[in-house]
Amino acid sequence: MRKFEIISKKEYEKSLKDICDYEDISIPTRSTKHSAGYDFKSPISFILNPGESKKVPTGIKACMNEDEYLAILVRSSMGFKYNIRLCNQVGIVDSDYYNNPDNEGHIFIKIQNEGTEPLIINKGDRFAQGIFMKYLLTDDDMAFGDRTGGFGSTGKGE
Repeated sequence: MRKFEIISKKEYEKSLKDICDYEDISIPTRSTKHSAGYDFKSPISFILNPGESKKVPTGIKACMNEDEYLAILVRSSMGFKYNIRLCNQVGIVDSDYYNNPDNEGHIFIKIQNEGTEPLIINKGDRFAQGIFMKYLLTDDDMAFGDRTGGFGSTGKGE
């Protein structure tokens, strides 16, 4: 099964209640029938000045098949017109991030303004996109670990 969900009220109370209304969170959608990416809308308004970065909460989690991931990318127009980029260039949301015990799989997207003008994002503006992708494993793959938490948890103990 592949789908987006809004985080639970409990997770919202923990991470978002002071910055947006639950009703301001919206499920990502495609703009046209041939669009690859599902557009993420910002549940908050903000100004991103040149050289600044911002971690934007989405209030969204993604369920997908075990052999898939969600690639998070800046919308093409944001990069091309305004020189906006993701701080990690491409975000990778693994299938086992969904409903993890730390943050329920809440997707945050960190963007940076590499341009020369402030970027104004209003509540409801599309600012990033997610594309579901399949991946392959090597014949001798030996990964048996389980996710123990949220962002960065798979690198613990290395």
